[in-house]
Amino acid sequence: MSAPPFVIVFAIYPGMTHLDFTGPHQFLSRMPNSRTIVASSAGGAVPADGLVFADTVTLSEVETCDLVCVPGGMAATQVPQDLVFMTELKRLVAGASYVTSVCTGSLILGAAGLLKGKRAACHWAWRDLLPLFGAVPDEARVVRDGNTITGGGVTAGIDFALTVLAEISGPAVAQAIQLGLEYAPAPPFSAGRPELAPPDVLARYHATVTPIVAKRRAEAEAAAALL
Repeated sequence: MSAPPFVIVFAIYPGMTHLDFTGPHQFLSRMPNSRTIVASSAGGAVPADGLVFADTVTLSEVETCDLVCVPGGMAATQVPQDLVFMTELKRLVAGASYVTSVCTGSLILGAAGLLKGKRAACHWAWRDLLPLFGAVPDEARVVRDGNTITGGGVTAGIDFALTVLAEISGPAVAQAIQLGLEYAPAPPFSAGRPELAPPDVLARYHATVTPIVAKRRAEAEAAAALL
């Protein structure tokens, strides 16, 4: 008798960063003997950064899963106010073997009370919000603490996915999928992390996010108060 498929659930929401979702989805959906489900609070269409993901199922329809992944996004600090999303996330996590996130998705895990005392990754610009939820910020691109695996900002989701593939299906399978998708990053600029970016580029980025820093912290503090 063949083993049942390994069930992966991406719990998505309006306002997510779509590459946080589509990057790891592209890799994890190729895992042998697996089934990938995309779910949201209300089901149906979910808008994200100019794209709309259609035909998602409701989180309540998903009975169980082996791995749940929560992407990040500018709405991540607002998601804890979605009681349906948070209730269903906690239910699924209770029966999952792996609890995972990409980028600021770790703030959602934190708001669900899943990161207390655990090391976790997050987008570098928002990593300082993790301690509000009792988490220990880690600068690594992929961080594992027990059955919790978190990826750093956006593109780190691909490295996260390869880490998970190697864990579940073995390094050879992970590398074959990497080869098939030609993941051999060689960016034209060395500006992907704050310690690498030229000072003027870092200043330009900070200028774009400064107007929303106070708002996001206030939202994160409100979410932490619900714990």
